Amino acid sequence: MKPFFVLDIFVLPEKFAMLKQVFIDLMQKYSDNNIVIEKLWNEIEENYADEKRHYHTLTHLDNLFKQLIEVKAHIEDWDTIICSLFYHDVIYNASKNDNEEKSAEMAKEKLRLLNFPEEKIAKCMLQILATKSHLKNTDNDTNIFTDADLSILGCDWNMYSEYFKQVRKEYSVYPDFMYKPGRKKVLNHFLGMDRIYKTDLFYNKFETTARQNLKRELEEL
Repeated sequence: MKPFFVLDIFVLPEKFAMLKQVFIDLMQKYSDNNIVIEKLWNEIEENYADEKRHYHTLTHLDNLFKQLIEVKAHIEDWDTIICSLFYHDVIYNASKNDNEEKSAEMAKEKLRLLNFPEEKIAKCMLQILATKSHLKNTDNDTNIFTDADLSILGCDWNMYSEYFKQVRKEYSVYPDFMYKPGRKKVLNHFLGMDRIYKTDLFYNKFETTARQNLKRELEEL
């Protein structure tokens, strides 16, 4: 039985059913092994529904997918970027600093089971690793992906404040005297960037509000 706290799954099951179908439709382009495809989806769903997660959940994937759909015409390799979506936070432990590396390795392992092309797997891994620093990349798809991943920073204050409260819950193992300096470092990292969003698509939409949100959270810490 799934724990009660995974409210999203019960409130909006159709949303996650859509994500599942996106995953299945994509993987069936490369493999006819539906048993393995179903198993890999269940593994993804289970990881993102872990009780220790509050922000890095299936809801995050759904929001990220919506951002990417809006700019699909600007994406060169849609299949790869969707694989990056599903696997970029598949491993997430707030007490570890190698989540991106482990997620990228897991993506490689699982996608090979479905005959996903090696060059696309390599690109997927690079996109996942790019979410660690969110620095500008020479690959435009990667910049779009990391920008979409940071879109929450530029949402209205109510959504943004809910986001950082969820992040705080994920780091609840740390007391304030340990958490706050680390969080301030993250906020200052983004504020110190010339541009938080590397692509004009996201810069024009989110940059100003993102900086306002980051500064406001920093002042409230």
